[in-house]
Amino acid sequence: MASSAPSDATTFSLRNLALKLNTAEDLTPYIGPLTSSPTTITHIDFSGNTLGVAACEHISTLLPNLTSLRSANLADIFTGRLLAEIPPALDALLTALRKCEELEEINLNDNAFGLNTVEPLRPFLANHVPLRHLYLNNNGLGPAAGILVAQSLDQLAERKAEARKAGQQVPDLETVVCGRNRLEAGSMAAWAKAFSAHGNVKTVKMVQNGIRIEGIVTLMRDGLAKCTGLELLDLQDNTFTLKASRTVAEVLPRWEGLVELAVGDCLLSARGGLAVAEALGKGNNGKVEVLRLGFNEIDGKGLAALVKAANGKAIPRLRRVELNGNKFSEDDENIEALQTILSKRKEESEASDAYPGLDHEDENSWGLDELDELEDEDSDEEDEQENEADEVDAEEARIVRDADLAEEEPVSQKKDNDVDELAAALGKAEIK
Repeated sequence: MASSAPSDATTFSLRNLALKLNTAEDLTPYIGPLTSSPTTITHIDFSGNTLGVAACEHISTLLPNLTSLRSANLADIFTGRLLAEIPPALDALLTALRKCEELEEINLNDNAFGLNTVEPLRPFLANHVPLRHLYLNNNGLGPAAGILVAQSLDQLAERKAEARKAGQQVPDLETVVCGRNRLEAGSMAAWAKAFSAHGNVKTVKMVQNGIRIEGIVTLMRDGLAKCTGLELLDLQDNTFTLKASRTVAEVLPRWEGLVELAVGDCLLSARGGLAVAEALGKGNNGKVEVLRLGFNEIDGKGLAALVKAANGKAIPRLRRVELNGNKFSEDDENIEALQTILSKRKEESEASDAYPGLDHEDENSWGLDELDELEDEDSDEEDEQENEADEVDAEEARIVRDADLAEEEPVSQKKDNDVDELAAALGKAEIK
């Protein structure tokens, strides 16, 4: 079988050919461009194949010659491999890639690392100063390995600072994608320290990590609050409740460049959703375009606060809102009001190109999502009379019990299309 044709002379790709490459001989029919014109290649893609130790060792002898290499896609390259094979194979590849001084992006999604196989990752993450975009999605890390990864990124910040002091031009770490890894609350102090050290990070995606309330508070207050240039934050499918939602509301004004906030399926709670909506209404987040707030128990009051913010000058660029699965009626007058606001934005954009590069025909980029799973808003007013502290304790205890049950379920091993699309978009963008 011949390799897939590269999109241009600068790309070497075996993407999704489902090849089983065990030895150097197995690679021979495919790797011609890596040997014939190594200095012209800026992107390599081995994803969707399975690579053995000997194959990786052979590839590692070729990688240092790729002097113009900017990005490497090594996602899903160990399917079917024994646990003992992964560390030496990964070590061979990453040790070689450290010699590629232009390499700014690496994608290691969908590889089962875990605590036993994470060790080869650490030297690369701690020392590869050119690193700008990191993708570690669905790697089975767990909290212990998650701490090691975060500590390595903290060390990377030190290496970058040392290189700048020596007069080198060094990029910031801009993208960190580490979702579906069961990082949990126990690793959040280490992650907060890492993000605090990389204060210019722009994109953070840490979905479905089993992070509970205290972990979210730590991550926000001690870490992401320092990242004042944050543009995209995706923490969907973790556990917030009122306490962590209030922390988000406190931190939001610091992210003046925020474009997308994704906290769907995080159980913000009615009052937590209200706090976030009111924070958005303060006018510090004028660049926000997308809000993903589904399945959060947001009620009519939170919806009204969101419409108020969208209708004024607070979030004038808002174009897409996801609200399905919350606690208000589809007939709520504020739904129609929000739909009107978003429709008007789309019409104005089509006339003025206010959102360059955005597809006006893509229904997922505009308006509201389908509201087919809304819950009835609670009508019992007695809850409003209870002591707030007792109510919060009861609410959080209930949600923690639910989280315990959820964590007994296996983490989905399906690929994250959103992460793949983000990586592809950054791969196409010019690296300056």
